[in-house]
Amino acid sequence: MVKRIFDILVTSTGLLAISPIFLWLSCCIKGEDGGPVFYRGERVGLSGRLFRILKFRSMVVNAEKLGGSSTSDTDQRITQTGKFLRKYKLDELPQLINVLKGDMSLVGPRPEVKYYTDQFNEEERLILSVRPGITDWASIWNADEGAVLAGAEDPDKAYEELIRPTKLRLQLKYVREKSFFVDIKIIFLTILAIIQPESKAVRDIRNGKI
Repeated sequence: MVKRIFDILVTSTGLLAISPIFLWLSCCIKGEDGGPVFYRGERVGLSGRLFRILKFRSMVVNAEKLGGSSTSDTDQRITQTGKFLRKYKLDELPQLINVLKGDMSLVGPRPEVKYYTDQFNEEERLILSVRPGITDWASIWNADEGAVLAGAEDPDKAYEELIRPTKLRLQLKYVREKSFFVDIKIIFLTILAIIQPESKAVRDIRNGKI
């Protein structure tokens, strides 16, 4: 209950504070190609329930029909505005609406597509026992997934081999150790990773010292 109240208070305040940025980014996205402002991808949430995750659209219209679910920084489907959005993680801002709706939390395992959750073993299904979040240990560990996948002939295969195993381990770590204190710590470290990515605390996480 404390976690949910915290989510609502912080999210409501945040959405009000950044509403001018929301409007500006929406105009930039719409003005580039006339397509929809938001991407509404299907993801798996709490207890396996499907929901639509909101992001500012950073790729061409119908991008999912033109390639896989994993995206590298060199993906030709990314728009010019999308490159800017992804560089500064601004495409993730609409997920605050998902948090307000109760689909997500500020902190929790990043939500996956059904293709990957269908592959969960019994232990990994624990990840679905909590609300997915905007950030978690895995988000700090791998803050730029697109850069890791850049140049890969098969981004989906590269994701499964280079990112997914550690991502699952860190998501399970969060579920087993979850607490309000842990959430506050992750939020602090996420902000630190954005403004001071070379700090010792952030480097330790990225080097597996967690």
